[in-house]
Amino acid sequence: MSELQKRLQMNKLPPMAPPSLGPGGKKGFGTNGRKRDYTPVMWNNYFESMQDIKVGDDTFRVYFHGHEGPVCFFLHGGGFSALSWACLTKFLGESVECRCVALDLRGHGDTHCSDEENISAEKLAHDVGAVCSALYADEPPPIILIGHSMGGALAAHVAEKDLLPSLLGLVVIDVVEGTALDALASMQTFLRNRPSKFNSLDHAIEWCVRSGHVRNLDSAKVSMLGQLKTLESNETATSELEQNPAPASSSNGTSNGIIEEDEEDSPKTDNGPAQNGGEMAPPAAPTTSLPAQKYTWRIDLANTEQYWRGWFEGLSSRFLSCSASKLLLLAGVDRLDRELTVGQMQGKFQMQVLPQCGHAVHEDVPDKVADVLATFMVRHKYAQPKLGFQRTFPAC
Repeated sequence: MSELQKRLQMNKLPPMAPPSLGPGGKKGFGTNGRKRDYTPVMWNNYFESMQDIKVGDDTFRVYFHGHEGPVCFFLHGGGFSALSWACLTKFLGESVECRCVALDLRGHGDTHCSDEENISAEKLAHDVGAVCSALYADEPPPIILIGHSMGGALAAHVAEKDLLPSLLGLVVIDVVEGTALDALASMQTFLRNRPSKFNSLDHAIEWCVRSGHVRNLDSAKVSMLGQLKTLESNETATSELEQNPAPASSSNGTSNGIIEEDEEDSPKTDNGPAQNGGEMAPPAAPTTSLPAQKYTWRIDLANTEQYWRGWFEGLSSRFLSCSASKLLLLAGVDRLDRELTVGQMQGKFQMQVLPQCGHAVHEDVPDKVADVLATFMVRHKYAQPKLGFQRTFPAC
C-alpha cells in the first residue's frame, strides 16, 4: 500500500500528545500551557488583490500577488481552493521577481458557474484557457503553470491542448498517474470518514491540522475558508468572513466538534481496533449537547467520481510530451511509475523530493516549495532573483 493510499484511508484523528503541565501543575496545551489559535485569517494577509473574472455566464475568482516578472499561474487540487497557495505566494514573492495568480476552479471556492457539476478535465482545461485570455487578451506574459494533485493533472491537460501560447514552464506537485489511479479506490472511503459538517471555522481549521489534511497551521487558517460554505446561506466561508470579520466560535471556546480518545473527559468506546487494516474505530459521539453545525464542504467530491479517472489517465505521457521546461515535485520517492522513471533518467524533466510532509506539500512546507520554484525559474532564466536569495535545492 502506497503512502498516499494510507493517508486516504485514514479515518480518525491522530492521538493527542500528552498535555504538559502549566503554572501550578495544571494541564495545558503545549509547553506554555496555552491553547493553539485556530482563528481564521483573510486572504488579503497574503494576496495583494482579488478579481472576479466574467467568462460568458460564469464568474471565476482570481487572486493576485506581485507586479513584475513572469506569471506563476496556480491550479489547486480537488476540494481545495486558490487560497491553498496563499502562504507559498508570499514566500515566492520574497525570493524572485514574479507575479502569482491563483484561480478558484469550477465548482470550488468563490467561483460560480452556470454548470457547477461538470468538472471534467476537458471543461476545467477550457476554463483555465478562457480565464487567461480574459486576463491578458492577445498579449499574454510568460506563464509558468503550477498545479497540485488534480490541478497538476489539469495543468498537463492545458499544456497538451496548447491553451496557453506563452507557456514557459510546467510544474506538477505530488501527483503521478499510477499512484493516483490506484488511490481512487480508497477515495470514497476517505470522503465518508471525514467530518461532513463543522460547528465553526475554528473547529474546521483545528480538524484540518490535527487530522493531517494540512500540517501547517498558518496555511490551514487561510486555506480552509475556500473549502467550506455555510449551511444557512450557502455562501462560502470566505464571503462570510468578508462580511463578518469576527465569526462566532463555540460558546466555551473548546473544540466540541472534535473528539479524540486521549482527550480528557472524552467519551470512551469499547469498540477496539476496527477490521480495516489495523486502524482504530472512529471515536464515539459526545454525550453533551453541541452548538448547531454551521459549515459544510463547498463541493461534494463524492458526487464527482465520474470525472476522477479522466483527470489522471495518460498523465505521464501528457507531462513528458510537453515542450516547456518541466518540474515534478513529490513528497516521496516511491511515486514514480515506469514511464516517468525512464523520462527522468533521460533528463526530460527536473524532479525534486521533499520528504516529511503530507500530500498538500505546498501548504505543509511553503517556504521549501518556494525555494524549489524560485531555483527552477532562476536556473532557466525565467525570473530574476531578489537580493539575498540563494539556490537551496539542486536539480535532480
